[in-house]
Amino acid sequence: MVSPPVPCSGALVRDDRRRLLVVLRGRPPAYGTWSLPGGRVEAGESAEQACVREVFEETRLRVEVVRHVGRVTRPGQPGSAYLIDDFECRVLAGELRAGDDAADARWVTDSELRALPLSAGLWATLVRWGEVG
Repeated sequence: MVSPPVPCSGALVRDDRRRLLVVLRGRPPAYGTWSLPGGRVEAGESAEQACVREVFEETRLRVEVVRHVGRVTRPGQPGSAYLIDDFECRVLAGELRAGDDAADARWVTDSELRALPLSAGLWATLVRWGEVG
């Protein structure tokens, strides 16, 4: 039996030098790979609210959503999938440090991003959306 997709949110956050915010996943799914900050939408939360909350939990940065960038589906546990809405966000406050299930967090250039072990499909999706070159 296949479960309905689990709603999730992710954030594309760039600093004033146009570097992208990424986190090293400390837990499944995508354990040990670099990805955008994000996670599951909790009951009663909008996708935008989940995005803001997840960025804070994983990076200690306070952000605001600027726009919806796109939607992807990624495999989850056997028989399930994650339906992820990704949003461009702007930093409002905070100092970057990894938290929650992020083992590390950092700002990277597009070329640095390309060299990291990334979560499945991340680079191709960012290229398709015109977010990296």
